[in-house]
Amino acid sequence: MKLLVVVAAALAVASAASLSLEDLEFHAWKLKFGKSYSSQVEEAQRMSSWISNRKLVVVHNMLADKGIKSYRLGMTYFADMDNEEYRRVISQGCLGSFNASKARGGSTFFPMLGDNDLPTTVDWRDKGYVTPIKDQKQCGSCWAFSATGSLEGQHYKKTNKLVSLSEQQLVDCSGDFGNMGCMGGLMDQAFEYIKSLAPGGVDTEDSYPYQAEDKKCRYKPDSVGATCSGFVDVTSGDESALQQAVSTVGPVSVAIDAAHSSFQLYDSGEIVSLEESCYAF
Repeated sequence: MKLLVVVAAALAVASAASLSLEDLEFHAWKLKFGKSYSSQVEEAQRMSSWISNRKLVVVHNMLADKGIKSYRLGMTYFADMDNEEYRRVISQGCLGSFNASKARGGSTFFPMLGDNDLPTTVDWRDKGYVTPIKDQKQCGSCWAFSATGSLEGQHYKKTNKLVSLSEQQLVDCSGDFGNMGCMGGLMDQAFEYIKSLAPGGVDTEDSYPYQAEDKKCRYKPDSVGATCSGFVDVTSGDESALQQAVSTVGPVSVAIDAAHSSFQLYDSGEIVSLEESCYAF
């Protein structure tokens, strides 16, 4: 019996020794994000993408340490995808077939002040307008988060109460207004849907929590967290109008082209590169 125990222990040590540091780190990463794969073949493919992304993260963060980059990357939930798959899963579906000229359901926002009359910076988080960071996960629902984010800010502006609103309701219930749940949508269409519910509106996050997949609509009129009586669109490409809207109105719904690996692996800091494109509504 003692011999068997010694042999088993020796095999366990040998097995552990055969694992590389990358194997151990990949296993720890899988545990952190609850990842599992259907086969050894898929696991090998995922690990290959993970290793490639890890190298990218290391090189990028070396530049960040030297002050060459303004933000840091990390091994995020999407680190086992190559960028092509990430684009397909998250970015291309998120806004559907985006067309800035057609994505307009509100009137146009007209600036009333000159640029010199505006503050150089404004952070609505410091003023209590913004809920904690949320995670859309593997669902093309960025449009829903963008819509609730600005509505949460306006609700706070009116009531002095910050209420987290339900993105899942928008995912599940606004299909008649052109949205396609996890396959994409637009903020204007989300606002039109919320307006149509008057005197109701969008439920609270607590009453209708996010599930990151398309579900049956379960709107509860007695759990409404905020209403929407109207909205306006900032002219696409007009940075002066966007500056005034952000500084005087509150948080603004925007759509960001998040297909770049900078977003796929983003960890902290400010992305100021012109590699990424932003569209304001």
